[in-house]
Amino acid sequence: MPWTEQLGNLLKKYTGGGAAAAPAPDVHAHFDEVAQAAPASLIAEGLTAAFNSDRTPAFGQMLTTLFNNSNNDQKAGLINHLLSSVPPGALTQILSGAGLAGLMGAGKTQLNPDQAQKISPETVQQLATHAQAVNPSVVESVSSFYAQHSALIKTLGGTALTIALAKVAARQKQP
Repeated sequence: MPWTEQLGNLLKKYTGGGAAAAPAPDVHAHFDEVAQAAPASLIAEGLTAAFNSDRTPAFGQMLTTLFNNSNNDQKAGLINHLLSSVPPGALTQILSGAGLAGLMGAGKTQLNPDQAQKISPETVQQLATHAQAVNPSVVESVSSFYAQHSALIKTLGGTALTIALAKVAARQKQP
């Protein structure tokens, strides 16, 4: 049975007015079910909707939550997505302001997990905010990255999960 039939009734709870209501008490379990069955691209679309919603904290603040709950490999993946979205001059300024100018060697454009763990959550928030301002598509890129780590998405809370599930439900209804 296709995932859309398997989860159709569950997703109906997140369409229409239900998506604007307070998070369901079992939203975390519902998200688990959907994340296991739906394509990662749909989870990414849902996460993008949560990042862009006026009902959730700012993108940089939400990424700080994900960063704080990530392992070192995931932290490096997030930072590298953000680094690739920021012009080099701005990147140098952000890292210098955080006292991390030496972290990126000459010509290096990526951090390894050991380097990423040295980045503070405040620097992640600043980097994410700047990256989004200069390259709004970074939201989709980061969403695709974290769609592969659905357990971490749940750390964003019930409202973000409700928005993500509403987006998946809306896409599921489209032909």
